[in-house]
This record gives sequence, structure tokens and C-alpha cells, in this order.
Amino acid sequence: MSENNIFEMESLCDAEELQDAELRVMEEEVVYPEEFLPTYHSIKEGSTVAKAQQAEFNGKADSLFFNDGVRRIDYILVYEDEDKKDFEKRHTFQRRKRRREYFEASLMKMGIELEATPSVIDEKLTFVKVHMPWEVLCTYAEVLHIKLPIQLNDLSSRPSAWRFFSCVTKYFYPNEELIRKEAEFFTAPFEKDRLDYFLVKDQDLFFTQAMRSRMAFYILSRAPFEIRGCTKKFGINKLLDTGVYKAAYPLHDCRFNVPSKEEGCPSERFLLYNEWAHPKSFYKMQPLDLIRKYYGEKIGIYFAWLGFYTIMLALAAVVGLACFIYGYKTQETSTWSKEVCDSNIGGKLVMCPQCDSCKYWTLNNTCDTSKKLCIFDNFGTLVFAVFMSVWVTLFLEFWKRYQAELEYQWDTVEFLEQEEPPRPEYEAKCIHERKNPVTGVKEKVPFTSCGRCVRVSIGIGTVLFWIMLILASIVAITVYRLVVFITFSAKLRNNDLKDLEPIKEYVTPQMATSVTASIISFVVIMILNMLYERVAIWITDFELPRTKTDYENSLTLKMFLFQFVNYYSSCFYIAFFKGKAVGYPGQPVYLLGKYRNEECDPGGCLIELTTQLAIIMGGKAIWNNIQEVLLPWVKNLIFRYCTQAASEKVTPRWEQDYQLQPSSKLGLFYEYLEMVIQFGFVTLFVASFPLAPVLALLNNLFEIRVDAWKITTQFRRIVPEKAQDIGAWQPILQGVAILAVATNAMIIAFTSDMIPRLVYYWSFSVYPYGEYPTNTMEGYINSSLSVFNIADFNKNVRNANISMPSNFTTCRYRDFRFPPGHHREYEHNVYYWHVIAAKMAFIIVVEHIVYFTKFILSYVIPDVPYAVKEQIKREKYLTQVILHETNLKLVTRRLKPARDDDTTRKDAEIRKEEMDLDF
Repeated sequence: MSENNIFEMESLCDAEELQDAELRVMEEEVVYPEEFLPTYHSIKEGSTVAKAQQAEFNGKADSLFFNDGVRRIDYILVYEDEDKKDFEKRHTFQRRKRRREYFEASLMKMGIELEATPSVIDEKLTFVKVHMPWEVLCTYAEVLHIKLPIQLNDLSSRPSAWRFFSCVTKYFYPNEELIRKEAEFFTAPFEKDRLDYFLVKDQDLFFTQAMRSRMAFYILSRAPFEIRGCTKKFGINKLLDTGVYKAAYPLHDCRFNVPSKEEGCPSERFLLYNEWAHPKSFYKMQPLDLIRKYYGEKIGIYFAWLGFYTIMLALAAVVGLACFIYGYKTQETSTWSKEVCDSNIGGKLVMCPQCDSCKYWTLNNTCDTSKKLCIFDNFGTLVFAVFMSVWVTLFLEFWKRYQAELEYQWDTVEFLEQEEPPRPEYEAKCIHERKNPVTGVKEKVPFTSCGRCVRVSIGIGTVLFWIMLILASIVAITVYRLVVFITFSAKLRNNDLKDLEPIKEYVTPQMATSVTASIISFVVIMILNMLYERVAIWITDFELPRTKTDYENSLTLKMFLFQFVNYYSSCFYIAFFKGKAVGYPGQPVYLLGKYRNEECDPGGCLIELTTQLAIIMGGKAIWNNIQEVLLPWVKNLIFRYCTQAASEKVTPRWEQDYQLQPSSKLGLFYEYLEMVIQFGFVTLFVASFPLAPVLALLNNLFEIRVDAWKITTQFRRIVPEKAQDIGAWQPILQGVAILAVATNAMIIAFTSDMIPRLVYYWSFSVYPYGEYPTNTMEGYINSSLSVFNIADFNKNVRNANISMPSNFTTCRYRDFRFPPGHHREYEHNVYYWHVIAAKMAFIIVVEHIVYFTKFILSYVIPDVPYAVKEQIKREKYLTQVILHETNLKLVTRRLKPARDDDTTRKDAEIRKEEMDLDF
């Protein structure tokens, strides 16, 4: 790896001052100001560095401590000893060794304690155990603004509405005897000067293991490993990328299927596996508090959102299944479908060829397709589309309320941007000064305003280029559709399907083209996904966001824009473009001047859209499960097989975790992306596929347990991170919800045949347009198909259609035009304009009604529950009182002489009693 790939922070040194700076670097140079690494002091260059204490494994497999049994392990570093490599290659690893020794010496200079233990399985590996003493923990808890308890929460929680059914609902919750509900506290950001006001019962348990791991990673990602003049290189991430360390991770507290034998170990991983990740617990609610405690708020908020989304999907799935059953029961009673299948009606309607080399065919050939279309294209679908528009609003609004409750319970209400530390990659490039618009203090930034504009412009240009590349692939698939449709039409109309006799009657040119094009589209989607992932990461790295949240939000937006076009473009094409600009048989429209535009089936393109959705949703779910479950399981299985010879040895906890898969650098990004893409399928095109919520519900019930099983059993423990909400995914979901109203309304209006049927039923079936005395659907098929004179075909088409019927002079096609011989022949008739007016009126009315309903629901449902607001105000008030009391105490100490400890303690007790009385 080149040196350009290593994070560097170069000081702005003049050429003539460079030599003096190099002489002073041993004494003056530091990597960060005190606010970032307050315990760091530079190590003199060239001096002998301290090395980690060596210790043999003591045989305690479940131990989470150093060999002395007192100091807790907060992090593990793994490296391969260069001295045990081949002599010919040894010189190439000397630089890695120097960097590692300097890095570990820097850690010890900060007050961190290290202990190195050789592997019991591979003699080349060495595990370095990292321990953070109390003073270091207190220092970085203050730097990271970690909230810790100051007093028990004295606000009584409101009883649940389900308390009357507790005798039944208790079976759907984790075992309360194993996973007990923890006490709730009022919390405040930690400060060392006010340590007396925090509830410190036991220093070893005051900071949870998640907090300790988070602080350890903060230091590891900023500790230097090389200083040369004005160039400073640092961070565990780059040491991992360059091979100095093989791995770095926090420890699981026990095996997933065996509780720890160590005294006092909570065995939370074992509890999570049994009550959450195990297949037998699929029906139980998730232990979110324990998930948050063990994995951190970011993991907890993801599983909270996924569980809430799945519960809300249950309601949508019930309604969607009811609509599907309604359509299935009424398919045999549909009047227009009966006319298509009737040999005296559909059997006598000769249809015009749908391509220049296609043949004539009768309408009743599409009998089975028309019956299937009745299942999805009925009035129940219209009701379901409106219901889903309201459902998605309720889902987002109730999620905001639930998220507000979690924010309060998990102490992330005031998790502001300034509380989140900058990314090491950002800090490394800070060479320009600017005045902070909020604080008014000068600060370092990585680039000027002009430089930032250039970076953002390059990023936007690259994203647009890749989106155009996707659109080009969609055009290519469209051309494929046109070419293959001609081939299928020629073969299928000749009945060349002797080998497919059982399914011969179900295979139509439209269906065969749609299925093959959908499969090809899915393959193209997967290939472009892999390519664009690297491009999006490169663009985001180039933009250099300040915090990890900013980085993830920027990457999220880019990836979703790409995925939106990649996954949904083919569906948008079928729904809104296919069959809309085809002309009529005498004057068809050609794409690229060569390929005749593809037409819809006489029943419409809705069934093709349904097929496309089913293939993409099903294929995506299968592919993702293979990637998420099968691959890590197979990798771990292979690793265990390779180390089978050492299986009889007692393996320490840190070595067991090393055998697991490392967590992704992008964390939960792909988990969110998978679910949001599914959310789009469920909402954007639900008018064509009422079973989409049912499939999504089944997939999510499986997805929750698969994700839980994966991170609990197959992956190393994830570094806990703070998170207030689901980040950039929240506005993306809101944007999809708004777009879903328009897409479903247009699907019903332009893709479905519902509006033309309604227009015929209410207007053109009776006087003055129709012949029937009452409103009816009889005669609709004949009314919706226009007449074309075969003699009006151009010469080339007539020669291609060698099977021209001898006893027919006209053929039918799907449109509303005047017949041949009329003074306005082949122009749109009055029926067409009625249908267009009805479609536009339908879209406007439905959109306004739904959007108005969404607005009312958003206004009526508050984002933060009233009880949570009360608790937030109470906690703020209590914190202010305590801080004010502390300030008064400091002032009193300065004004009055020191008194005996007993007197001081007595005054503090009296003051605390008075404060309680004030409450």
C-alpha cells in the first residue's frame, strides 16, 4: 500500500524553518490539541519505546481480565509476529514492527495498560489486551459527553394499555426472570469535577462495557504510530489496512450457547441468543434494552425500527391479503373477462399483429391472462392503494413517537452534532483556519469554501454519470424486450412448444418476454450494485464529511439515489411508458428508427408489472439471505476446520472471537438499505401487487431473527456507537411515502384498465352512446378495441404476415379511435377524451384527498408523547439544580476556610434534604 493511502496531517512549515522544526519535534510536537486527546504526550523520536507486558495464557477460557484477574479487557489487538516469519521476508516487515511498537508505546503514554499473550492455536499470532484505568475512563467520558446516572427516575410510568391482557401477552415477551428490567435514572453528561453527584457505587461497573469499548476505540483511532518532522500518522484503521495489525475488536462476554463460568459475568450474549436470536424465540418481542446495552444505541435503534416496521406491516398484510382473496373469488364473475374467454366473442375477434413480423391471433388466446388480471385489477385494489397511502403516514408518525420514547430512555435526546467527535480522517486534513460561526472561535478545517464546492461538484457529477449509466442499461433492456418479443411471437404463434405441453397454454409472448427481461434486469441490478458501491464510497471519502453521522448520511443519500434508479426504473418503465406511445397498426412508432415499440397485452401492462415486482422482490430476498447468512457461516466453518488440530486445547475468549467474522466498515448501512428498498416496493407499486406487504412481512419476520443470529453468533462484537435516530433514512422514507401517493394513483389511472371500465359502465354502455337500457359491463371488450382495415397495412407488413386471414378484412387493436371509412378515420374518438378526462380527474381528486388526510394525521399525532415531554423537562430541571448546587459549593469553598470532613459531609446532607424538599 502506498504512503498516500495513510492519513497524514502536515503542518504548514516554511522551507527555511523545516530544520529547526525537526530539532524541536521531540519536545513540542503533539498530534492533537488537549480537547481531543487530553492524556496524550508525545514520545521523543528515536528514544527507546516501552513495550507491552508479556504474559502466558492462564488457562481460563471465559476470563475477560488480564492475568491478574483485576484489570478488565476493554479491547483486543491482534498482530502476526514478524520475528517468526521467514528470514527472506523479514526485512520487509521491520517497518510494520516499528510502527506497532511506537503505537503501543503511545497508548501506554496515554495511561492505557497493555498485556500481550501469544496464541494457543497459531504460534505466529499475538493478542494484545487493552485496559483503560479509572482516570482515563473519566477523562474520555467527559470528552465524549457520555451521559451517566445522577438520580433515580422518580416519575412513574403510565401503565400499558395491554396490562389487562398480561396473562396472554407475557408469552410473547422475553423471560423476565432472565432479562430483568433495569432501573431508570436521570442522567447528565459526565464531568470529573462533579464526580460526587454521580451515582458511583462501584468503579468497575460504573461505566458499562459498551461505554468502555467506545472510549477505547476513540483513543485507538487517534493514537499516533509514526511522527516524521511535520508529518504525523495515526489511527488503528490505517494500521489494520496496512497489515500492521490483523484485527481489532471488543470482546463478547461469553460463548453464544454456553453461559460464562466467571463469577459476576452477566452472560448477556448467551441471554440474547436464547431469548432473541434462537429460532425458537421467533414469536417473542425483542429485548431492545439489552440489545442497546450490549451493542450500543445504533444497533438498538435499527432493531427497534425493524421490529416496529414489521408490526405495522402485519396490518397492511391483512388488508392486502383480503383484497387478493376478493380478486381471486371474483375472477370467474368478471363480465369483461368472460367476454375475452367466450368463443363467440373473444374467439371471433381477430387481433392485429403486435410487431411487423408477428401474426394475427384471436383475443381468447389471452383468456388465462385476463383471469389472472382480474385478481389484481379490481375495485379492491383501489381501496387498498388508498389505505396504503394512509398506512404509510400512520407508520411514519407513530414511529416518530416511538423513536422519541427511545431517545429519552436511551439518553440520546440532546445528542447534538458538536457532541459527536470528528472522524480521524477529517481531523488529519485540518490545515486551514476559519472562524466558527456558532462559537466565534478559530478552528481548523480541511479545505476552504471554494475547495468544498469543487469536491461537492465532482461528487454530484460522478453520481449523475452513474445514474445515466443505469438509464442506458434500462434502454438496452427495453431494446431486448422489443427484439425478443418478435422472436417469441413468431415461435409461440406457430405452437412450437411441444416440450412444454403442460404449461403451453399459459405461455404468451408478453409473459415470456416479461419474465426473461425481469431476470436479466435483476442480474444487471446486482452487477451494477457491486460496481457503484465502491464508487459511492470513493466519492464520500473524497468529500471528507466531518463526523461519522455526516459520512453515513452522505453515503446513504448517494447509494439510495442509485438504488432507487437501479431497482425501480424497470418498474416505472412498465407502469408508465410501455404501451403508451405505440401509434396504431397503420402508423406504429419505432424506437431508434428500427424497433417497433412494445405494446401491452389487451388486458393491460398491470400483470407484467406484478410479475416484475414478484421476481425482483423474491430474487433480492434470496440473494441477500445468501450473502448475510450462508457466506459468514461457511467462512467460519472453514476456519474451524482449518484449526481442528488445536480444537482440544483450551481457547481463551479473545481467540474464540478472533475466529469469527469482522463486522462491516459500513455497519448497518446495507441492512437499512435492504429494508428501505423493500419499503419502496411495498408502497410505490402496491396498487399492482396487493400481496407485496404479505411477502414483506414474511421476509421481515425471518430477517429480524437472521440479523440477530448473525451478529450474535457469526460476527465479532460490534464497536458500540451512539445514535439518536435512524439518520438520513427518515427523510428518505418520508420522500418515498409522498411519492407513493402519486405513483399508485397513476398506476390505477394509466396502467390499470379500471378507469376505462368505469367510464364505459357509467356513460358508454347506456344512451346516448350505448345500446343497453341500464348500466352494464356487457360489450366493454368490443367497445375498448378499435377497428383497422387490413388493406391499410403497408406493403412490407402485409408480406411479413403470411397468415393473413382470407375471410377477414379488418382486425382489432387496443385503442379508442374512429373506424376505417369515417371522415376522421384512425383519429381518437370521444371515448378516448372521456377516458383521459376521467384519469386526470381521478389523479387530482385522489391525490388531494390522500395528501389532505396525511396532513391532518401528521398534525393530530404529535411527534413526542406528552409523558416524554414531561420527563425531559423534569430531567433538565434536575440537572440544572444539581449543577447550580455544585457551583455554589465551589464558590463556598473558595470564600470560607476549609472545615472538617464531618462538618462538610453534614452540610452536604442538609443541603440535599433541602433540595429534595424543593422538588
